[in-house]
Amino acid sequence: MGSIHPPQYAVLIVEDEPLLRMDAMDLAEDVGLRAYGAANADEAISLLEQNNDIRILFTDIQMKGSIDGLKLAHAVRKRWPPIQILVTSGVAKVTTDQLPENGLFFTKPYPPQLLMDTMRRIAARIIS
Repeated sequence: MGSIHPPQYAVLIVEDEPLLRMDAMDLAEDVGLRAYGAANADEAISLLEQNNDIRILFTDIQMKGSIDGLKLAHAVRKRWPPIQILVTSGVAKVTTDQLPENGLFFTKPYPPQLLMDTMRRIAARIIS
Protein backbone atom coordinates (compact mmCIF):
# COMPACT_ATOMS: atom_id res chain seq x y z
CA MET A 1 0.00 0.00 0.00
CA GLY A 2 1.30 3.41 -0.89
CA SER A 3 0.68 6.74 0.66
CA ILE A 4 -2.20 9.09 -0.06
CA HIS A 5 -1.16 12.10 -2.17
CA PRO A 6 -1.68 14.98 -1.88
CA PRO A 7 -2.54 15.10 1.84
CA GLN A 8 -6.26 15.78 1.95
CA TYR A 9 -6.80 14.69 5.50
CA ALA A 10 -4.92 15.23 8.69
CA VAL A 11 -4.04 13.50 11.92
CA LEU A 12 -3.90 15.40 15.19
CA ILE A 13 -1.21 14.01 17.48
CA VAL A 14 -1.69 14.96 21.14
CA GLU A 15 1.41 14.09 23.15
CA ASP A 16 3.17 16.11 25.85
CA GLU A 17 6.58 14.56 25.13
CA PRO A 18 7.95 16.58 22.16
CA LEU A 19 10.07 13.77 20.69
CA LEU A 20 7.22 11.25 20.82
CA ARG A 21 4.88 13.84 19.27
CA MET A 22 7.35 14.52 16.45
CA ASP A 23 7.90 10.79 15.85
CA ALA A 24 4.15 10.16 15.59
CA MET A 25 3.74 13.14 13.28
CA ASP A 26 6.50 11.75 11.05
CA LEU A 27 4.69 8.39 10.90
CA ALA A 28 1.46 10.12 9.84
CA GLU A 29 3.31 12.07 7.15
CA ASP A 30 4.98 8.86 5.95
CA VAL A 31 1.48 7.49 5.36
CA GLY A 32 0.67 10.59 3.31
CA LEU A 33 -1.43 12.48 5.84
CA ARG A 34 -0.96 16.02 7.06
CA ALA A 35 0.00 16.06 10.75
CA TYR A 36 -0.77 18.59 13.45
CA GLY A 37 0.74 18.38 16.91
CA ALA A 38 -0.53 19.49 20.31
CA ALA A 39 1.05 19.18 23.75
CA ASN A 40 -2.27 19.07 25.63
CA ALA A 41 -6.03 18.90 25.27
CA ASP A 42 -6.50 22.67 25.19
CA GLU A 43 -4.14 23.01 22.23
CA ALA A 44 -5.86 20.04 20.57
CA ILE A 45 -9.34 21.59 20.86
CA SER A 46 -8.02 24.84 19.39
CA LEU A 47 -6.49 22.99 16.42
CA LEU A 48 -9.70 21.03 15.87
CA GLU A 49 -11.69 24.27 15.82
CA GLN A 50 -9.30 25.81 13.28
CA ASN A 51 -8.70 22.85 10.93
CA ASN A 52 -11.59 20.98 9.36
CA ASP A 53 -9.28 18.51 7.60
CA ILE A 54 -8.52 16.57 10.81
CA ARG A 55 -9.98 13.07 10.49
CA ILE A 56 -7.90 11.14 13.03
CA LEU A 57 -7.07 11.94 16.64
CA PHE A 58 -4.12 10.10 18.19
CA THR A 59 -3.80 11.03 21.84
CA ASP A 60 -1.77 10.01 24.83
CA ILE A 61 -3.77 9.67 28.05
CA GLN A 62 -1.38 11.16 30.62
CA MET A 63 -0.63 14.82 30.00
CA LYS A 64 -0.75 18.14 31.74
CA GLY A 65 -3.64 20.48 31.22
CA SER A 66 -7.32 20.83 31.91
CA ILE A 67 -8.23 17.26 30.92
CA ASP A 68 -6.43 14.02 30.14
CA GLY A 69 -6.35 12.29 26.77
CA LEU A 70 -9.19 9.89 27.53
CA LYS A 71 -11.52 12.76 28.44
CA LEU A 72 -10.31 14.56 25.30
CA ALA A 73 -11.16 11.50 23.21
CA HIS A 74 -14.71 11.42 24.59
CA ALA A 75 -15.13 15.18 24.06
CA VAL A 76 -13.96 14.84 20.46
CA ARG A 77 -16.34 11.92 19.84
CA LYS A 78 -19.27 14.07 21.06
CA ARG A 79 -18.32 17.27 19.23
CA TRP A 80 -16.74 15.84 16.06
CA PRO A 81 -18.32 12.37 15.61
CA PRO A 82 -16.67 11.55 12.24
CA ILE A 83 -13.13 11.80 13.65
CA GLN A 84 -11.50 8.42 14.19
CA ILE A 85 -9.97 8.12 17.66
CA LEU A 86 -6.75 6.36 18.61
CA VAL A 87 -5.63 6.42 22.25
CA THR A 88 -2.25 5.42 23.66
CA SER A 89 -0.61 5.03 27.05
CA GLY A 90 2.41 3.42 28.59
CA VAL A 91 0.90 3.57 32.07
CA ALA A 92 -2.89 3.29 31.93
CA LYS A 93 -4.55 0.06 30.89
CA VAL A 94 -7.68 0.97 28.98
CA THR A 95 -10.54 -1.38 28.21
CA THR A 96 -12.84 -1.09 25.22
CA ASP A 97 -15.63 0.07 27.57
CA GLN A 98 -13.54 3.08 28.60
CA LEU A 99 -12.88 4.21 25.02
CA PRO A 100 -15.23 6.33 22.95
CA GLU A 101 -17.31 4.37 20.46
CA ASN A 102 -15.09 2.83 17.75
CA GLY A 103 -11.94 4.05 19.52
CA LEU A 104 -8.74 2.00 19.38
CA PHE A 105 -6.09 1.64 22.08
CA PHE A 106 -2.32 1.28 21.56
CA THR A 107 -0.04 0.32 24.45
CA LYS A 108 3.26 2.22 24.53
CA PRO A 109 5.68 1.51 23.17
CA TYR A 110 3.57 0.79 20.10
CA PRO A 111 5.09 -0.69 16.95
CA PRO A 112 5.44 2.20 14.47
CA GLN A 113 4.31 -0.03 11.59
CA LEU A 114 1.08 -0.91 13.44
CA LEU A 115 0.25 2.76 13.91
CA MET A 116 1.06 3.52 10.27
CA ASP A 117 -1.04 0.59 9.02
CA THR A 118 -3.96 1.69 11.20
CA MET A 119 -3.80 5.29 9.95
CA ARG A 120 -3.49 4.03 6.36
CA ARG A 121 -6.62 1.84 6.76
CA ILE A 122 -8.59 4.71 8.29
CA ALA A 123 -7.50 7.10 5.52
CA ALA A 124 -8.45 4.56 2.83
CA ARG A 125 -11.96 4.27 4.34
CA ILE A 126 -12.33 8.05 4.47
CA ILE A 127 -11.29 8.53 0.85
CA SER A 128 -13.44 5.74 -0.61
